[in-house]
Amino acid sequence: MRRLSERDGRTRHWEGTVDKLSIDRTNAACGAIFIAAGLFFGYQSLGQEMGTAFRMGPGYFPLVLSGVLVLLGAIIAIQAMRMAGEPIGPIAWRGLFFILPAPIFFGLTVRGLGFVPSLFFTALIAAFASQRMRPTTAIIIAAALTLFSVVVFSYALGLPFQRFGPWLAGLGA
Repeated sequence: MRRLSERDGRTRHWEGTVDKLSIDRTNAACGAIFIAAGLFFGYQSLGQEMGTAFRMGPGYFPLVLSGVLVLLGAIIAIQAMRMAGEPIGPIAWRGLFFILPAPIFFGLTVRGLGFVPSLFFTALIAAFASQRMRPTTAIIIAAALTLFSVVVFSYALGLPFQRFGPWLAGLGA
């Protein structure tokens, strides 16, 4: 193992044994997945009209993003060969139980409940993925995220969506 030491109080030198080249399997697999996905979507985008940089066709931007994904995958794969990684830990079941259903809940309820309640409950559900999250903190975070999103998307950008949906229409009367 290497460690950094100071000699004469001015310069730093590496002391100890030199680590062997090892491959971090987690990052190598992640890089390979990125590269494979980028190549697949890049190949699929070639079937669309490309256009030019000033007049982009429907295949231009997906091809550019695919190239970026392949580049990121290559960088991750190269870095995986330089440093040893930590072993993969146990699966965080609590996180999966709360994070995965949150966007599904949003997608199923946004038309009926509207943007505000759907986003609030989605953020509330996702907040409980952390074991340290307290209910009052989760409510505050969900309310702040909802308020911020309404201000940005509804008022600042003027996107046309219902803030409160038809499922809540009978509650106001």
